[in-house]
Amino acid sequence: MSISFIRVDDRMIHGQTCTRWALEYPCEGIVAVNDDAANNSVLKAAYKSASGKKTFIWTMEDWEKKYQKVLDSDTNYFLITKNPLDMKKILVDLNLKCNVKKVIIGPCNDRPNAIKLGNNQSITQAEADALEAISKAGYDVEFRLIPDESIGNWSKFKNQFGY
Repeated sequence: MSISFIRVDDRMIHGQTCTRWALEYPCEGIVAVNDDAANNSVLKAAYKSASGKKTFIWTMEDWEKKYQKVLDSDTNYFLITKNPLDMKKILVDLNLKCNVKKVIIGPCNDRPNAIKLGNNQSITQAEADALEAISKAGYDVEFRLIPDESIGNWSKFKNQFGY
């Protein structure tokens, strides 16, 4: 398997991702996809030092060019995006085919026009539209900050967004 875990986390890479989640879903590396982070040398360096693992911070364009190498690799990678819109592009628009069919939604900060679903888990209508598309593509979308605390699956919340 080349992708062992799929996560949306507005902090992207931090100690919890690399320690707690790696116990549940073993990995040797992380691929984080976010244009802003990939184009910021300070953020890239911070993310790489936080992981303690082989870490790549890619733009969406980098992902499109290189993702097949990830899929063909013997290394297990976490795939992380900062927001549901980027994850929808990868999973639905680019039609990523991998064995993982669960998307874990981690921290999504409270923001204007976002609906609070749980502690540190708020999403906008555009993000809800992306999660609905991911769900319709066959993925189980679960809101879970840490491995042992889930507030529920997308089906529990989608009616708040008109689905």
